Amino acid sequence: MKGKLALLFTIIVLALIGVNIRLAYINKTNGEKYTKKVLAQQDTASTLLPYRRGDILDRNGTILATSEKVYNLILDPKVLLQNQDKDEKKDCVEPTIRALLECFELNEEELRTALSEKKDSSYVPLLRQLTKEQTAAFREILEDEKRGAKIKGVWFEDSYIRRYPNDTLACHVVGYTVTGNQGQTGIEEEYSDILNGTNGRSYNYLNEDLEQSKSVKAPTDGNSVVSTIDVTLQGIVEKYIDKFIEDYTNKYVEGPAAKNIGVIMMDPQSGEVLAMAGDVDFNLNDPHDLVGNGYIPQDVYDAMEGNPHILVDKGYMLEREYTQLETNGKLDKENLELFLQNQMWRNYCISDGFEPGSTVKPLTVAGALEAGIISDSTTFLCDGGQVIVEGQKPITCAKKSGHGIISLEGSLMFSCNDALMQIGAMEGYDTFLKYQQIFNIGLKTNIDLPGETNNASTVFSKENMGPTELATSSFGQGYNMTMIQEAAAFSSVINGGYYYKPHVVKKILDSNGGTVENINPVLVKQTVSAKTSALIRQYLYHTMYGTADGNGNNPTGRKARVAGYTMGGKTGTAEKIPRSARKYLVSFIGFAPADNPQVVCYVVVDEPNAVDHITQASSVYAQEIFKNIMKEAMPYMNIYATEEIPEDMREEVEAENAAKAEQEDGQEGGGTGEEGEEGEEPEEDTLPEGYLTDPNTGEQVKMPTEEEVQSREEDGILGGIESPLFPKEEPEEPEEPEEGEGQEDPEE
Repeated sequence: MKGKLALLFTIIVLALIGVNIRLAYINKTNGEKYTKKVLAQQDTASTLLPYRRGDILDRNGTILATSEKVYNLILDPKVLLQNQDKDEKKDCVEPTIRALLECFELNEEELRTALSEKKDSSYVPLLRQLTKEQTAAFREILEDEKRGAKIKGVWFEDSYIRRYPNDTLACHVVGYTVTGNQGQTGIEEEYSDILNGTNGRSYNYLNEDLEQSKSVKAPTDGNSVVSTIDVTLQGIVEKYIDKFIEDYTNKYVEGPAAKNIGVIMMDPQSGEVLAMAGDVDFNLNDPHDLVGNGYIPQDVYDAMEGNPHILVDKGYMLEREYTQLETNGKLDKENLELFLQNQMWRNYCISDGFEPGSTVKPLTVAGALEAGIISDSTTFLCDGGQVIVEGQKPITCAKKSGHGIISLEGSLMFSCNDALMQIGAMEGYDTFLKYQQIFNIGLKTNIDLPGETNNASTVFSKENMGPTELATSSFGQGYNMTMIQEAAAFSSVINGGYYYKPHVVKKILDSNGGTVENINPVLVKQTVSAKTSALIRQYLYHTMYGTADGNGNNPTGRKARVAGYTMGGKTGTAEKIPRSARKYLVSFIGFAPADNPQVVCYVVVDEPNAVDHITQASSVYAQEIFKNIMKEAMPYMNIYATEEIPEDMREEVEAENAAKAEQEDGQEGGGTGEEGEEGEEPEEDTLPEGYLTDPNTGEQVKMPTEEEVQSREEDGILGGIESPLFPKEEPEEPEEPEEGEGQEDPEE
């Protein structure tokens, strides 16, 4: 028995010696080959650890943009095929495929094709941007002791997707991102480098003891941006833009409520933009869908590939833009979509220049006051217009019969073009252009948003400004500005004289919420003195709350009033090019409270839907939007009603209160301006009938007759005079109003 055991022991020892000899031989002859094979089966690859892009917040901490963690499903064919075996019990390929098909919506044929065609690859994305819930079922299988052991070559890669909880809110200010965390438009683009972080990486490797080890370089998350935008104010602005669109689309003529609408709310004491919006918006979570975002109807989208000119016919493209695309061979669907998307993403408030009209009159008056050319006691004779150059038609006032003799305050209260032309002539080229430069007219404000346009080429210089250009420029015609340029300049005139750089970001935070940088207001310059600023505030307060003068002239801003509040503001009407088309852009810019402005609100309505050119020239459209916004915004901003309700607004307030009591939406009644205290009457008893004495020249001026006023009406405000700085445009065919439709007369 002992002999048999000794024999067995000897055989085992000899076998082990043989195995060791064989292993030594294999290691010597093929050791490198087998080492590579073993290592290939180990998870030694590095894994990318993505950073989290920082959030965009409103001024109160409400999230406007955030990054949500998602997962990409990755297949590693190389590892999976190394675990393939003919023995069903040892094979991992089929169990892995079955688990994938069970948990995810994958095509089996495509999955097997990817496995065979990319057998040497270690990275084949199968699905992207899966939520944690969508990965849960597969993770359960991985954690199962039996089934999980059969799953090889599949893993989840961490990733992030950009989410915008408010969809379209403040879309042009916030912007969006594309693949690779590249910001597109808005804050996302302007602050992209700050919002982005640095990726990390995880390395798995075999150490000296052939044990698997891991080295991790953690990612650095991006910083967050706190904007100056207030989501509540932004929501109010967008609500009343939408209301105007709903109320006026197809109202008088078939077509949109307006060609363009823009609103800016700004803190005049700092340049912080509180809200900024236009009539076009898009869903930041799906920014490329033209039809889904309501920019273009499905039938036009379907037709444009075969008939691209339909975009011109339907008003989505100008004829010159179509010609340019045609010349460049870009009338295919892809380029047409890109053109339309760029129009949809365009921020009207900073990217589009236009002739501002009478909202710049406070700037002209302020400059002349500051230069000592006029004073509070200066008066003017308005006879309805002026012939600036012999042989030209007269450039007229909105009140073509003339305002008569008015004060400097009256030049703004009644929006008198004639008085402003006289002020421009008193200033002369040098002084007028000096203050245009001081107010940054036509120049970039350098707001921290991409796409701001520079209108410098459309503003006159001493070399190309003649008497006609000086006259029209004095009341905001003949040159271009953007909304943000106007808002910044106007703010400086009513805040004590301080021009602040407009901005939309006020703070940078790290990923833990700590402050990295406070972005303080940037005071660029002082435009006018505190004394001049106080006088302009007084004039603009009376433009809204003043009464009629002795000539029966009514303040133009009364329809923008909110009962019980002290506010100031200025109406604007600009005759567009070509002048023969008789199209108008109307606006209103106002502030509150009147004595210590905390907010400026600027509203532009380009070509409002109106029955004819006379009613389209009325600023009441912009005043309506302004009033609705401010009525809701001021209580939210803790700006309180401190004044008695004006007599002519009591009926409106009572109607609103009654409507609220019935839990219905309040509707405004629209007050009509009453004649108040009579102004000082000029001495006319020694003059011929129909004449007035010009207070500045002493000349006797014949006021226009009814027939002369009627003839002036046919020529428009500018008498057909075009600006030499603008390209000539052909007038569009006028749209006929529906029979029986009508509107109230313009106030300006």
